[in-house]
Amino acid sequence: MATIYDCSDKSELLTGMRLARAAIGRGDLIVMPTDTVYGVAADAFNSDAVLRLLDAKNRTTASPPPVLVPGIPTLDALAETVPDEVRALVKAFWPGGLTVILPARDSLKWNLGETDGTVALRMPDDPIALEILSETGPLAVSSANLTGEPAAMTAQDAERMLGESVIVYLDGGEVGTRYPNASDGTGSTIVDATALGRPGGAIRIVRHGVISDEAINEVLDAMPKVSLARADLVATPPVEAAGESDAVSAPAKKAPAKKPETKKPETKKPETKKAPAKKAPAAKAPATKAPATKAPATKAPATSATTAKPAAAKASAAKTSVAKAPAVKAPATKAPATKAPAKRTPAKKAPAKTAPAVRAPAKKAPATKTPATKTPATKTASSKVPGEATP
Repeated sequence: MATIYDCSDKSELLTGMRLARAAIGRGDLIVMPTDTVYGVAADAFNSDAVLRLLDAKNRTTASPPPVLVPGIPTLDALAETVPDEVRALVKAFWPGGLTVILPARDSLKWNLGETDGTVALRMPDDPIALEILSETGPLAVSSANLTGEPAAMTAQDAERMLGESVIVYLDGGEVGTRYPNASDGTGSTIVDATALGRPGGAIRIVRHGVISDEAINEVLDAMPKVSLARADLVATPPVEAAGESDAVSAPAKKAPAKKPETKKPETKKPETKKAPAKKAPAAKAPATKAPATKAPATKAPATSATTAKPAAAKASAAKTSVAKAPAVKAPATKAPATKAPAKRTPAKKAPAKTAPAVRAPAKKAPATKTPATKTPATKTASSKVPGEATP
């Protein structure tokens, strides 16, 4: 059978507090007073204890319990972000009857139920509750009553509804007296501040409780304009980029200063310098072809035309011209230029007959010279050749 410990008695207070701490450590449930109503508490980081709490109240995980904390430092440790508006409300009403819903840290290893990544936090204004919280850490706490029943205002009311599901009951007397304007059984006021992380988001009151709406709005209206300006600055960077924020002089001057910086990386360098670099080898290709054609065309007929001497001199000139021809044609890549003289080289066997054979290519280049006058000269030379061959 559960025991109720009268906390007005010092000895029972010490015993009850010691047993309550031990019960929390084992994953059991306790009942303790708060500034609003009596609450049933369990270790927030023990998922089995949290499920045991929901079962005692005949609830499901669709109704996750709030978490009571011993102070503001624990608020920063459990919430991912704490906006300025929430800090103003906490400063005004903590410890007290205000519960704030905030995004929970992803690193927290707990299972409070279907929270959608949020957590409801409150610091109660009761010495017994704060003493327990300072020793146990954050506790999952819900009103100490069955679902659908009125909230328990005394430890005896809580024991009548929850019975043996709770191990330790701490009796702190009747609660709720700190809020004379609130009716019995009124819980804390719950505000949802998760929308403050989005542009244009605002605080929403999701449950009216011991803290009036007027008191909450009075705190928010009294906030310095600087906090509102900070909220606007979160959304101003894209507006500044569009050149629409003239009110803020400092960011407006910095915005045009950044635009010319983006123009500094010149894109023209690869455009103009690389194009002429590709055209340079194209110009050199025709330059090599020009000397290749001129060399064999002019030098070959020049040696044959100027030497009108005996056949022996012509034969030696022919041999030198034939020797020079392949030397010039070796670097040249044109196939027709080299093949023409190469095929006519068999004429070297008959020196008397090679003279007209060598003159045949010479006649193509200097077309103006009359071959008719030179042909009889070759005939007389041919008649002399046999005469010279007899000795």
